Amino acid sequence: MEVAIQILIAIIALLHCYIMWFEMFAWETKGKKIFKTFPPDLFPKTKTMAGNQGLYNGFLAVGLLWTFFINNVVWKSNIALFFLSCIAVAGIYGAFTASKKILFVQTIPALITIVLIGLRKGI
Repeated sequence: MEVAIQILIAIIALLHCYIMWFEMFAWETKGKKIFKTFPPDLFPKTKTMAGNQGLYNGFLAVGLLWTFFINNVVWKSNIALFFLSCIAVAGIYGAFTASKKILFVQTIPALITIVLIGLRKGI
């Protein structure tokens, strides 16, 4: 189960690195392809805001990557649970406000990983 948890954390962290990249540096190009229902004229107007969102996604990714350098299992689990919970909550909000797809891309993988960590901890 530990290997599955580590793989999921790595995938989620990489996903958030990707989200950071497109929100900070490719909002007007890649963003239009990802958020197809947004009006095209919205992207230049929201470039700064998207960059800020991207920065926060980068922080989430770094928080998850940090867990790979923590040796204490309890501390490692708690840090992972914190960042995964942040991602799950942000994904739920994003699904309601931006795109339902966010629920499947962000929230569900985070919740699955949270459940696996809980099972490993015996919660």
